[in-house]
Amino acid sequence: MRNTLEVRKVNEIVLRTWEEFEKELKRLDNERLQKKCRAKFLYRGQKGYSLNLSTTLERNGKEKISLKEYHHLINIVKPQIESFTGTNWNVLTYPNDIDNWLKDNDTFIPGAFGWTDFQNTYSYMAYLRHYGFPSPFIDWTNSPYIAAYFAFRHHSSSDNDAAIYSYLASTSDIGLRSASTNEPQIHTFGPFIRTDRRHFLQQSHYTICIIRDDEWRYVSHEGAFARGDQTQDVLYKFRIPQSERMKVLKILDTYNINALSLFGDEESLMETMAFRGIHFNERDL
Repeated sequence: MRNTLEVRKVNEIVLRTWEEFEKELKRLDNERLQKKCRAKFLYRGQKGYSLNLSTTLERNGKEKISLKEYHHLINIVKPQIESFTGTNWNVLTYPNDIDNWLKDNDTFIPGAFGWTDFQNTYSYMAYLRHYGFPSPFIDWTNSPYIAAYFAFRHHSSSDNDAAIYSYLASTSDIGLRSASTNEPQIHTFGPFIRTDRRHFLQQSHYTICIIRDDEWRYVSHEGAFARGDQTQDVLYKFRIPQSERMKVLKILDTYNINALSLFGDEESLMETMAFRGIHFNERDL
C-alpha cells in the first residue's frame, strides 16, 4: 500500500490532499503510455463522493428509455427552444427520420452515432445537456483540472468528500472494444461538433450507455462498469476531502479555471468576482 493513499477496492482511491491527486494523475498517465493505449483519459468531477455516476435522464426517472422515445421528446421541445434562442437545429425528425435511422443502422449501433447523418442531432443533444435538459449523456472533460473545478465549485452540505472520476475507454493500442448487443455498451462522443460555446470552453466529451432488448434503449453506465473488464471501460474514482476546496479553487483560478472561463456569461462573472473578492482574499495557501 502506498504511503499517500488507501485503496479500498479496485479503482477506488482515497486521498488526503490535492497534491496526492496530482501524483496519481501522473502515475496513471505513465501507465497508459507504457501500455501504448490509443485512448486517453477523460475526467469528471462531482461535489459529493456518495453521489452515483448517473445521467440527468436517470435522475428524472427515465432509467431505461428507448432511443425512439427520447428523440420524440427532444423533437417536441425543439420549436420552443428555437423560438427562444433564435438558433435552428437540423436534427433527425420524429418519427420518420429516427425510425429510418434506427432501421438502417440497427447492426452498426453504437458506432453509427459517430456517422455524419447523426452529427446534427448530436450537436443538439450536447446543447441540451449544457443547459440542463434531461439527457442520456454523462459529460466529461479532457482536463482533470476542469473536472476538479466542478468537483469543488459548490460545497456539499451532505458529503465530506468530493469525487473526481477518470475514465479510459480502452487499454488496447488500437482502441479495441467489444460487447454483445444484449449487454450495456458505452459509446464516447468526441469534441468535434458545432454546438454551444460551453462545449469548447469546458473541453467536453460525452458518453452514453445503450442496450438492445426489444429495441435500443439508453441505460445506466453502471451496468457496463460492473463487468469489471480491465481492458475497456476502466473507471477510477478519486476521493478528496472537501477541506481542500478553497485551496483547490484558488490554485485553479491562477490557471484561469473558474466559472467565468468555463461558462462565459454574466452570472459566471459575478461568481468568479465573488470568490476572488470574498473567499480568496481571506485565506492563504
